[in-house]
This record gives sequence, C-alpha cells and structure tokens, in this order.
Amino acid sequence: MQLVFATNNLNKLKEVQSMLPKHIELLSLKDIGCNEDIPEAQPTIVGNAIQKAEYLKNHYGYDCFADDTGLEVSALNGDPGVYSARYAGPQRNAEDNTNKLLTALKNKPNRKAQFKTVIALHLNGKLHSFTGICKGSITTEKHGEGGFGYDPVFKAEGYDKTFAEISLEEKNKIGHRGKAVAQLIDFLKN
Repeated sequence: MQLVFATNNLNKLKEVQSMLPKHIELLSLKDIGCNEDIPEAQPTIVGNAIQKAEYLKNHYGYDCFADDTGLEVSALNGDPGVYSARYAGPQRNAEDNTNKLLTALKNKPNRKAQFKTVIALHLNGKLHSFTGICKGSITTEKHGEGGFGYDPVFKAEGYDKTFAEISLEEKNKIGHRGKAVAQLIDFLKN
C-alpha cells in the first residue's frame, strides 16, 4: 500500500515512518512533485488536517493523510493551539516560538499543557480522522537536544524528562503523534 503524508516537515516524516508497518510505503510531498505550501487556513487543528488531506487528494489524486498538531496551554486559554507553528510569527521558527511561550508563562504557576495531533486520512474516497493527546506541563527552561518544536520545554505526565531528552521510540509510545498514528495503523490493518 502506498500513502502520501502531506508534510514538508522532515522530522515529522521520519517520526511517522518509523512507526508504520513495512508494507506501507510512505511517500513525501517531494516524492510526488508537490512543492507548494498546502493551505492551513482553518481555525481548528482538525479543520487544518482535513483541509490538507482534501487538498492533496483533489490536486494530486493520491490516497493520503495529513496531520495538524498544536500545543494547548491551560494558562494561555489553549494557545498557541492551531497557531503553534507560527506562534512567534510567519517565519515558523521553533526557537522563537519556544522563547515566546516561556516568556508568556514567566509568572504563571499553572504550567499544564497538552499536545494534540489530528490525522485526517483520505482513503478510497472516504475521509477518516484520528486524534492523539499527550497531557503534561511546560518547564521553566529548555532541556535536551533531541526532538523538535516545543519538545525541549514539554514534559509528559509521569515523566521527569522533556520530549527533547527521551528517545524517539519512547516519545512515539507516549506522545500525541504516536497515539494518532497507532489509531491510523489499527484502522489500516482492518
């Protein structure tokens, strides 16, 4: 089975590819000649995932899936949420985003947060969605060299290390994207 993953984020591609069974051939946007930015104009995470999957199916014809992920912080009323990738501006710089988040939480005692990933699958003319959530908290400073995005400041519930300090395998087991991909894989098996 061939599926296109609608992302230009090589870190996400690598992370998801490591979780999929060998019989699923994962193609990137580059593999199918898609060099454009796929629109993400919806006000919700699920809306963006669906918009990207439908765009790819309608313009390129492939069975595909797209995801959208957001970091939802309680003390910030759910922000950055759907704007997580461009929280500090349109340049989509992870370092800038993380620094802005730490500044916004500077004097806030409530550090609760959750990562939320929604995957929209366009398969055989039907649309399906899968949601993964990982609850945790935001640290007061960055820790670790691994991962990407907000990983250096996010600790999952029950863990004393950030996502940037644990292995990719461990992150995939407990993380938001791993949970959503596990649901996707279960669906594809059936």
